Amino acid sequence: GVFSCLLLSGNKMTQLHSDEIRTKEVLEWKGIHLLHFSNSSCSQKTRIFLNLKGIEWVSHPVNLATDENYSDWFLGINPRAKVPVLVDDGAVHIESNDILQYLEKKFPEPSLIPNEYIESISILLIEEDGLHIDIRNISFRFLFGNKKIKKKASSIKKLEDDSGTIQGKKDNHKAKELRFYKDFNEEGITDESVIQSVSKFKKIYDGFESDLTKQPYLLGTQISLLDIAWFIYTHRLFLSGYPFKKLHPKVLQWYKHLLNKKEFSNEVQEPTVLKALRSVTRVQDKMAGTVLSKISNL
Repeated sequence: GVFSCLLLSGNKMTQLHSDEIRTKEVLEWKGIHLLHFSNSSCSQKTRIFLNLKGIEWVSHPVNLATDENYSDWFLGINPRAKVPVLVDDGAVHIESNDILQYLEKKFPEPSLIPNEYIESISILLIEEDGLHIDIRNISFRFLFGNKKIKKKASSIKKLEDDSGTIQGKKDNHKAKELRFYKDFNEEGITDESVIQSVSKFKKIYDGFESDLTKQPYLLGTQISLLDIAWFIYTHRLFLSGYPFKKLHPKVLQWYKHLLNKKEFSNEVQEPTVLKALRSVTRVQDKMAGTVLSKISNL
């Protein structure tokens, strides 16, 4: 989520107070545990980070496809019903970018933040985090079958009625989530939403294209948190048919270079059912002339 504290400020970032953790069993968990879903972009980002760091962790898959994240058990550790969630010796951290920065501080080697960006990485990641609904718009429209899927009304109601707080406050992120799913259930992802979301990405990739003519990675000569975060978005957009080759060839080269690394490629393997859904969606879009590049006029 959007956060204002910097990495070294000593703040707790998005960590639940212990009395807000309603699923009490996790308070006893020792070591690093990650609750995640194979095809969740924020889970993929976190797993890549853990791979690159060589951190040992215990895996707890949460099936978003069956709305397992709306169970009482899961809402008891994240009232936002989102993955990933990190449990470190019973302390519960939510929001992937906060988790990454927390872990970077705890396990500083190998470093994934160049020294000159230690103070500003939070701000750079806020920009990426602010596009979360935009990547969801594009994924739901071009990868997940758009109107063929709907969020169960019972899950929406469960989230709406849940009384969980985050750091002593009623969660203001929830309203945004609920609005997205209610709108999506009514009309799917509209062309207008696609156009707006794609234009935001294009603007940022234009900047990356310029940076990557001078250096191999987004922040210089080493892989950083920013590369991990934007690799996932780029992967989603690439699968959705965004014309990187035409518009941002250096970004495409950077993406393929990272995709060749097992720490990255292992975490974005597409489940067979999703691959099939994407193929069908792609064929239907081509026949209807509603491919991403055409709608967005790229």
